[in-house]
Amino acid sequence: MARRRSDSPQKAALREMMSNYLKENDVHIKDGTDVNSIMRDMMSIILEGTLDAEMNEELGYSRYDYKNKETDNSRNGYSKKTMHTSYGDMEIDVPRDRKGEFEPQVIKKYQNTITQDMEEKIISMYAKGMTTADIESHMRDLYDIEISDSTISRITDKILPIVKEWQERPLEEVYAVVFMDAIHYHVRSEGRIVKRAVYIAIGIDMSGRKDVLGMYVGENESAKFWLSIMNSLKNRGVEEILITCVDGLTGFPQAIEAVYPHAEVQQCIIHQIRNSTKYVSYKDLKKLMADLKKVYAAPDEQTALSNLDEFGEKWDVKYPKISKSWNEHWPNLATYFKYPEAVRRLIYTTNTIEGFNRQLRKVTKSKTVFPSDDSLLKMLYLAIIDITKKWTGHRQDWGQIHSQLEIYFEERLEGHSY
Repeated sequence: MARRRSDSPQKAALREMMSNYLKENDVHIKDGTDVNSIMRDMMSIILEGTLDAEMNEELGYSRYDYKNKETDNSRNGYSKKTMHTSYGDMEIDVPRDRKGEFEPQVIKKYQNTITQDMEEKIISMYAKGMTTADIESHMRDLYDIEISDSTISRITDKILPIVKEWQERPLEEVYAVVFMDAIHYHVRSEGRIVKRAVYIAIGIDMSGRKDVLGMYVGENESAKFWLSIMNSLKNRGVEEILITCVDGLTGFPQAIEAVYPHAEVQQCIIHQIRNSTKYVSYKDLKKLMADLKKVYAAPDEQTALSNLDEFGEKWDVKYPKISKSWNEHWPNLATYFKYPEAVRRLIYTTNTIEGFNRQLRKVTKSKTVFPSDDSLLKMLYLAIIDITKKWTGHRQDWGQIHSQLEIYFEERLEGHSY
């Protein structure tokens, strides 16, 4: 048969072999099912041949070539293995050795799918929040492949070492702003359902780029756990955090100060407003919010304090705890008044991380209870990678923010590379 110009020698030989095979066996291909059947047969022959070659390499001699045998190990027949492929399931013979030392490379010991893309499809579906039952159904309907819960877990478990590596990766030396918050999930542990806090830290570096610095699963939200996270950031190379934005957790600012004593702390104004208005009567809410806005939207701190005094005089009789809470937390609530409008907009609320958490909840909404901490970690990590793919640029007003920060934090930035 004449070789086509585009054919490599290997492809030409394969073309001739297939042509002869089809003629000699009187094979007539009518549809895709016939093609799949032939492809399965070809794939099984190629795989079995490759496995036999690997066994020859392992033992140092080929079958029946006893003259060159220099090992006390030997072949021990074959074991059957069912492989899932894009062409359907197929049975192959995997060679065994007497000592059980043979580790096939073309098909790993516990591998039962041929193509890596099949595992990638499963991981992608898992990342989108699909349940294992949904994934099983999807794989069965689209690829006619039966995949069990344990197989899906085994495939997605490959993510765990990658998560660990991601959690320990080196970070930038300086971050302009770090937002910190926690979200909560239910996890099965030792036969009972417990609540887990997932701590998230999102940083904006000095070039204005946003990144998830870490994600940590803890028993409950506490200042002590946040302290361990701050230490982790320090150990991964973060020397300076200019401003931290946090919710109102008691002891949180102290945890930050213990590791980054010069970091500015901005307590989230939106959290404070929510906590302040939680028990306000609906008929008072509109007027009270208008008066409260005069405090947090004031042009400067002095005006804000004056407006807070007026707020207390007007509302303390009915709601005494509101002005008291604002006064108690004022040092961390008022940080943003030091800065111009562009920086204020960036730091006065933790909306950056709350919006991110909403995206995580959207992915995990199908899971009311996670079977383990690891399963929670896997799904959140995959969701994070999916979400952050879109984080390619920086804020439009970053040039203005950057120049302001360089002036405000000139001494702290001196000597640091960023």
